[in-house]
Amino acid sequence: MAYRIVYLPDAVADLDKLYLDISLAAGAKTADDFLEGVIAFIYALEMFPARGTVRDSRIPGLRIIGYRRSISVAFSVRGDDIVILGVFRRGQNISDQILEGRLV
Repeated sequence: MAYRIVYLPDAVADLDKLYLDISLAAGAKTADDFLEGVIAFIYALEMFPARGTVRDSRIPGLRIIGYRRSISVAFSVRGDDIVILGVFRRGQNISDQILEGRLV
């Protein structure tokens, strides 16, 4: 089955903020390399989306998967779509309330 990655607008904003924060702290090259890795990691879900920790949530099929112990990606599989709900830095709260607000 072929899956399609769909980013919610808040997930795109998360990636933009992550890029900005890294580029300010470590330079554009470092930010480019890190974000390229995060995005490749997300697109690898197309092959096998049943990864990560299934979260008991009001959001059906919510999963959280970690990248390099510094990023958590929240997503759910809906039919043929893998919906990226958010990209969170280590230590950020990933509550149902925050994620449900992104679905509106």
